[in-house]
Amino acid sequence: MNTVTYEEVLSLFKETDLRMQETGRQMQETDRQMQETDRRMQETGRQIKELGYRFRELERVTKEQSKQISGIGNKFGYFTEGLALPSMERILTEQFGMTTIMPRARTRKNGEEIEIDVLATANEGINLAMVVEVKSRV
Repeated sequence: MNTVTYEEVLSLFKETDLRMQETGRQMQETDRQMQETDRRMQETGRQIKELGYRFRELERVTKEQSKQISGIGNKFGYFTEGLALPSMERILTEQFGMTTIMPRARTRKNGEEIEIDVLATANEGINLAMVVEVKSRV
């Protein structure tokens, strides 16, 4: 049987103490790393929130610009129709015998609406209707 000497026991205690100190340092390092990870996660969360805000703002601006562009297109269409209307009225009346000319006639059916640039009719003797759509190119 082997007997352990006092010096060996003392050496084992010192070795255990060193290992415990190293474990303590490792735990402190792990704690520091966890705090850094937590800080980074909070920063990532903040960035995600900021991106969400920016995305919503971009959607809002895009929607607004789409409305503005659509409005410009509508105004240009009305402008073009206005330029063509006097000539159309003359041609429809003189050459085709139309008695009623309705610019921007609208009709609704099954909840849907359509707009006709010019609707012309003649009921006296010829019973005729004409639809005119004005097109323009930019």
